[in-house]
Amino acid sequence: MDRLDDMLAFIKVVDAKSFTAAADRLNLSKSVVSRRIADLENRLGARLLNRTTRKLSLTEVGQAFYERCTRIISDLDEAERAVADLHAAPRGRLRVNAPLSFGLLHLAPAIAEFMERFPAIEIDIDLNDRYVDLFDEGYDVAVRIGRLRDSSLIAKRLAPNRRVICASPGYLERHGTPLTPEDLAQHRCLLYTNVPTAEQWQFKVNGETRTVRVNGTLRANNGDILMAACIAGHGVVVSPTFLCGEALASGAVKCLLSDYSFSDSAVYAVYPQNRHLSPKVRAFVDFLAARFGPEPYWDAALPAAARAAA
Repeated sequence: MDRLDDMLAFIKVVDAKSFTAAADRLNLSKSVVSRRIADLENRLGARLLNRTTRKLSLTEVGQAFYERCTRIISDLDEAERAVADLHAAPRGRLRVNAPLSFGLLHLAPAIAEFMERFPAIEIDIDLNDRYVDLFDEGYDVAVRIGRLRDSSLIAKRLAPNRRVICASPGYLERHGTPLTPEDLAQHRCLLYTNVPTAEQWQFKVNGETRTVRVNGTLRANNGDILMAACIAGHGVVVSPTFLCGEALASGAVKCLLSDYSFSDSAVYAVYPQNRHLSPKVRAFVDFLAARFGPEPYWDAALPAAARAAA
């Protein structure tokens, strides 16, 4: 502890550029601070400060030592705050961003349960499908779906984002059932336009990517609209299972081509890369990961082949 006290006295003297001001900040006498700096220099066998009657300045060795000391004290403060927060109840305002459809279907009931469990946290959630900048727009955490861009954000996987091909029984009775991806070129397809290749559906076959060009009877930038049209019998759609899971369970739609899969994708929580993660963010992310998990409830009706292939 004497070594840490000497380091802290040295930092205060350098920051204040005065033994007297440093002593005031430390609530010590000037003589005690001077003795600590002298003990430090004697122990190190090097002069850290150039002293004149008018000012103090760092020697070259002193500058290097000052930078190391500030990092050590900062790490110690950070460690103490982290331990304190582990015992502190999560509280405060939590700003969350999430995609519209996933937010309405799955985050809404999850947040209601979360608020029951953590009543001291206030939720401010913004649902939209645009890409937001967490730093510039002041969000604590965002839920993102798909393949993540490279960034300085920390990402925690919450659940797989499986995608399947669906059609209603009525549609299949009228137009037949596609047996291969290539058969889809002869079907009425429902196209999601928030991707650059809405009319090109890509499948993974034996580790290779196969692209099929499809024709669209409805184009939309929202998956709920496409699923409603699919249930009504207007065509075939590629849908994330978090959207179509209930319709699959009820029999309103059937899963097609379940032996074929799409590129890997997932639901993530992302948050800024801080050295110290706040308890409210940690509580929220851990809660969602436990609620959704590697086999989310919306995949309960998914055929085993589709779950294995996805």
